[in-house]
Amino acid sequence: MKLKFFFAAILFCYFGFSQTSDKITTIETVEILNNNEAEAIYYFQNNWKQLRIKAVKKGYIHSFQLLKTEYSDETPFHLLLVTTYSNKAQYQNREKHFSELIKASGGLKLLNDKKPSQFRKSVFSVEGAVNF
Repeated sequence: MKLKFFFAAILFCYFGFSQTSDKITTIETVEILNNNEAEAIYYFQNNWKQLRIKAVKKGYIHSFQLLKTEYSDETPFHLLLVTTYSNKAQYQNREKHFSELIKASGGLKLLNDKKPSQFRKSVFSVEGAVNF
C-alpha cells in the first residue's frame, strides 16, 4: 500500500508542477544487490556524483541529489538518484554532455573488480517537470 502511495505522490509531483516550471527532473531508484553496499556507495560517490558535480559547473544540469533510503517491501530500493535540468535544452542534450564528461573522466572508478551489474539494479525511473 505504501508503495502505491509513493508512486501516486511521484506522479502528483510530475503532473502538479508541470505547468509552473521549465525544470525537468529525473528520479531513479536503485537496489543494492547481495549486500554490496560498500561497492555501490563507492560507485555512485566516485562516478555518478562526480559527473554531476562537473555537469553543474559546466551548466549542463541545474542540480542533483544522491539520497540513501531504507529498503522495505513498500520501497524496494536503497538509493534515490535525482538530477534536475534547468530547461528542455539541457535535458535534451544530457546524453551528449554526460558522454563528454565520462570520456574526460578516464573511465569507471570501482572499489574492486565487481561490475556494476553485480552490485546494483535500477528499480524504476521517473522524469518530468518537477520542482524540488
